[in-house]
Amino acid sequence: MLQVKQEKIFTVFILIAAAAVLSSCQVQDPEPVDTPQPTSTPTPIVSPTPIPSRPAFAPGELVDYEAQTGDTLPTLADRFNTTEDQILKANPVIPDEVTTLPAGLPLKIPIYYEPLWGTAFKILPNSLFINGPAQRGFDATAFINAQDGWLKDHNQLAAGRYRSGAEIVEYISKNFSISPQLLLILLEYQTQALTNPVPPDNIDLYPLGHEEKGYEGLHIQLVWAANTLNQGYYGWLTGQVETLEHPDGTIEHPDPWQNAATVALQYYFSQIMSHEAYDQAVGPEGYADTFLTYFPDPWDTPPHIPGSLTQPSLRLPFEDGETWAYTGGPHTGWGKGQPWAALDFAPPGVAGGCEPSKQWAVASANGVVARSEDGVVELDLDGDGDPRTGWVLFYLHIGSSERVSAGVQLETGDPLGHPSCEGGESTGTHIHMARKYNGEWIPAGGIIPFNLGGWVAHNGEEEYKGTMTHFQETVIASENAEFTSFLKADN
Repeated sequence: MLQVKQEKIFTVFILIAAAAVLSSCQVQDPEPVDTPQPTSTPTPIVSPTPIPSRPAFAPGELVDYEAQTGDTLPTLADRFNTTEDQILKANPVIPDEVTTLPAGLPLKIPIYYEPLWGTAFKILPNSLFINGPAQRGFDATAFINAQDGWLKDHNQLAAGRYRSGAEIVEYISKNFSISPQLLLILLEYQTQALTNPVPPDNIDLYPLGHEEKGYEGLHIQLVWAANTLNQGYYGWLTGQVETLEHPDGTIEHPDPWQNAATVALQYYFSQIMSHEAYDQAVGPEGYADTFLTYFPDPWDTPPHIPGSLTQPSLRLPFEDGETWAYTGGPHTGWGKGQPWAALDFAPPGVAGGCEPSKQWAVASANGVVARSEDGVVELDLDGDGDPRTGWVLFYLHIGSSERVSAGVQLETGDPLGHPSCEGGESTGTHIHMARKYNGEWIPAGGIIPFNLGGWVAHNGEEEYKGTMTHFQETVIASENAEFTSFLKADN
């Protein structure tokens, strides 16, 4: 039940005269920070993010906005109900070819009012949503074991084997690339997983409140939670989530000044809570207060996405001279829904079956293998061996036979392993490939499109659709590996 946007009535715009620092648009990796290990009885810290008030704005009125981590012109235009051209007119300092905006850049944005704005209170910064640099040094297992709650004693069958509560949290965090700290505080806020030694009565059913057949038990409830959180986070960053619909059918639009991590938590809580419980959860005395009980001030965490981020040079993930099919356009990196971070490629001769291929998947860039397990290979391009920092290439469905081992240094074009159906869900032999930067999935057809040897990905009208173009040549994604989906590696 989306609200229809009001007709845009454009007025004359005032060019800002402030001198913005263009050097802030240069790509720089934020310095990794070691996360302090909290004690079992930490001291709360007062939140530094008071709730601003929003006056009534005239159509096209220029409002002050400070760029936040991961902001882009298309999404700001969408949030403020304006256009990219209008933002550029009001901010001539912004380069025409900008991708991501540098966090902290002061902007003037023409605003066109939409009703039903939600709270302006910010819950958590984006850098603490993802499993990125801020999580280095944090040991989730040690943290859980230092608490009194039921989570440290929990175990269940999850993803093919029995896992402890800590292993389940780490598994979800690693695959969905969501901060383990965020997940732990979610469990504490909803189930007292860190403070109450007695698990909730519904621990084997729906402890997180999503009551749907097939989603019973802590592990699958956390899978649902991670999918929902990523849908909110990346949906806000890409303009796919504009409205929150509550269980009673009422809706709200997130405040245009909101950050993606806060909208992700709002989106999550809006799915399962009454209005009263929701207002509590997303306010200063809800989730944010619980987070401050266990961890330092989150707003001291540096941003993890720099301004004007660009992709390094990458090649197609199969050997020169070979022709594979482009079987999946932009679709989810892991799980369901947003972000559409991945592409699929199938080798010849597999005909939709699940027999491992004899062809090799190859490294698309130089790097060190940071992870090799359960059909997954993560290639770390900055060479530090930590997939939470820098550019990382994520390959899925790499068969166990001859799969490259963790710690191996690879050069561009070196073999990784063979396409298969191993890991995740697959209906046929192929490889699934995605990118992350500092733990954040990078949408395959977004403002920084996947570029593999000059083949550039474009979104389709729905997941798995779309095209890749190379100058005047275009291939169309086809799950059936039709002729129009064939592309040849000639790097």
